Amino acid sequence: MFTISRETTPGVKPKQTKTKCLSRRAALGLALAAPISAGAAQASSESEAILADIVQRTEEQATAFMAGDITRWASLIQLSDDFTLMQPFGGPTSHGFDDSPEHLAELAAYFRNGGGGLELIQSYVTVDMTVLVMIERQFGEVGGLPSQEWSLRVTQVYRRDGSVWRLVHRHADPLTKKISLEKAAALARGE
Repeated sequence: MFTISRETTPGVKPKQTKTKCLSRRAALGLALAAPISAGAAQASSESEAILADIVQRTEEQATAFMAGDITRWASLIQLSDDFTLMQPFGGPTSHGFDDSPEHLAELAAYFRNGGGGLELIQSYVTVDMTVLVMIERQFGEVGGLPSQEWSLRVTQVYRRDGSVWRLVHRHADPLTKKISLEKAAALARGE
């Protein structure tokens, strides 16, 4: 299950509408602009279907990843050759992805016994590109630490490659809760 959140008035807390799997299409339709013609209605319907599929796969990927089920994760995701990743632990942006059996085994051992869902904040769908702005509400054992919340603010960009939507960019950070200026400054200094 995921949540769609929309802010309607600056300074007013966003309203959240919880949706069930069977009503995802209807909820996602709210995130798209209302069509003004028959052609626009068809385009909107196609965009809605694309968005529903990408959101569902993204949620399944995140859940599989946190569970350490990297085989399932790899079967659900299609990365572009020019994929970039800005990891939640910081550091330089990585380019490409090492899909060797050794690296996948390392990921499977690092992330364990987790799960979660998505809170879709905003989406943008064009003919060849889709952007998801979301919070991955998740938990699990990471790097040998006891199970805890590991929610992330995430932006993912997908590009159409023929009939396939490939993930071209992911940015994630753990700042789902507000921090002080002093903490932000310490992080910026690398402390």
